[in-house]
Amino acid sequence: MKLITRIFGEVNVEDSKIIDFPHGIIGFPDLKRFTLLFDNDDDVNTIKWLQSIDEPDFAMPVMDPLIVCPGYNPDIDKAKIEDIGELTDEEILVLVTVTVPHDLQKMTVNLMGPFIINVKDMKAAQCIVENDDYPVKFPIYEILQKNKEAKEG
Repeated sequence: MKLITRIFGEVNVEDSKIIDFPHGIIGFPDLKRFTLLFDNDDDVNTIKWLQSIDEPDFAMPVMDPLIVCPGYNPDIDKAKIEDIGELTDEEILVLVTVTVPHDLQKMTVNLMGPFIINVKDMKAAQCIVENDDYPVKFPIYEILQKNKEAKEG
């Protein structure tokens, strides 16, 4: 399928790469089909884009929360994710949204509302975590800078 996106221009999306969100995502319940896109020039691929198939102008930056919060282990109501199938450690991908303001030093991730993706069945859900350990705006700029310096050093 060809998709004209705002960020990546024209892209081909294989059917096998489409992630189904049966209940949509928070704030956008009608957007149910997405794919993950990333910049091939980026060695690390830290930030990926959750690109809507239903609304090609809609994409949000996402990343693996373990990159910036190594102990990330949210409590999630199992009933909220039962529609996406059986999850094992090998078949689960957890992503969080990234907010990139004009002042990059104020970049944050939302650890309170992760995306839980069953990569085997390509079904997903966005959940609100049950515990209060994870904020909606977790600052990440300094963490990313330290990670970058460690890789270069």
